[in-house]
Amino acid sequence: MTTPEFIRQIRASAGNQLLLLPGVTAIVFDDEGRVLLGRRSDTGCWSVVGGIAEPGEQPAQTAVREVYEETAVHCVPERVVLVQMLEPITYPNGDVCQFQDITFRCRATGGEARVNDSESLEVAWFEVDALPPLEPFAVDRIHRAQREDPTWFAPVTGLQAEQRRAPGGGAEGQPAETAASR
Repeated sequence: MTTPEFIRQIRASAGNQLLLLPGVTAIVFDDEGRVLLGRRSDTGCWSVVGGIAEPGEQPAQTAVREVYEETAVHCVPERVVLVQMLEPITYPNGDVCQFQDITFRCRATGGEARVNDSESLEVAWFEVDALPPLEPFAVDRIHRAQREDPTWFAPVTGLQAEQRRAPGGGAEGQPAETAASR
């Protein structure tokens, strides 16, 4: 994955310390229900398309940009599938990042799937029941994107959960909500 210039600038003063970064994943389906995957040049493994939002960029626009940059496919985001804080990652150079991922289900609207930058070795459409080997998080996101479930997010725990159960709602007077009530 190519490191965006704004992150290089932050790293120049922050060193290797943990950076919280806005990540976006795009699960792109074509009209035949196939999913778009890329084989990453850094790992050699197949994966879903994703990347880091640029400063000021809306998450849905990040999904559209990343899909086109990596695959030459045009797409339209249809819905948010999940929002999740991922576990911190330590890269070989010692940089530590934690991504807050927003996953979108997208529909392909044009373009020809092909390698469109240096981040991919191959790009292809796959039937969902005939996927190449993928990390569990990628398979989970693909399956969630196929369903019409509400947006998934981690359950609230600890003190936050107690505040949400309190009479009158949650913190700062907001009404208590759960994933089921959304």
